[in-house]
Amino acid sequence: MSDTGDTADEDWEKSAPDDRETDGPFDDSEANPVRPYIDLGGVKVLPREGLQLRLEVEEESGRVVAVGLDYAGSTLQVQPFAAPRSTGLWHEIRAQIADQIQRQGGRTSERSGTFGPELVAEIPVAQPGVPGETRIARFIGVDGPRWFLRGVIAGDAAVDAAAAEQVEDLFRSIVVVRGTQPMPPRDLIPLRMPATPSDA
Repeated sequence: MSDTGDTADEDWEKSAPDDRETDGPFDDSEANPVRPYIDLGGVKVLPREGLQLRLEVEEESGRVVAVGLDYAGSTLQVQPFAAPRSTGLWHEIRAQIADQIQRQGGRTSERSGTFGPELVAEIPVAQPGVPGETRIARFIGVDGPRWFLRGVIAGDAAVDAAAAEQVEDLFRSIVVVRGTQPMPPRDLIPLRMPATPSDA
């Protein structure tokens, strides 16, 4: 095994598309203030036709831990995390996800996607009477200013290029609201129910 100490700094570099500041995912300071976002606390989502929104709630604590978006025959789960100002989290988190899936008996491969490096995973599905059933999921991540946004894509967009384009566009439209409060890196930025019901 070779010593990779000299590449350690590279592993902590931020991972994001070159056009993130103009094309998203956006920091709250970069978002268009007149667009009719749905405010979910740590993220804002732009409504669009055919989009259904679900909040995933932790049973014991009752806190919202993820936002689920159903769109284009696919699901996109997003979670915003606090991150250091000058370094990124995605390189390290990606390795941990791959390790976790392999321990569950699944398989992962890394590829370069729209947002940079991503993981394509075959995850075992426990279904009675259906041995060896798996589902495909794509894990994507973007390091922003003091935040990291993780996405998990399943359904058509995990395997179909046209659906993938629509869901990637949805991921790009998300705004992360980091806030000014001090938070340890990797802490989930608080999410909440929409403040007011949608007028639609």
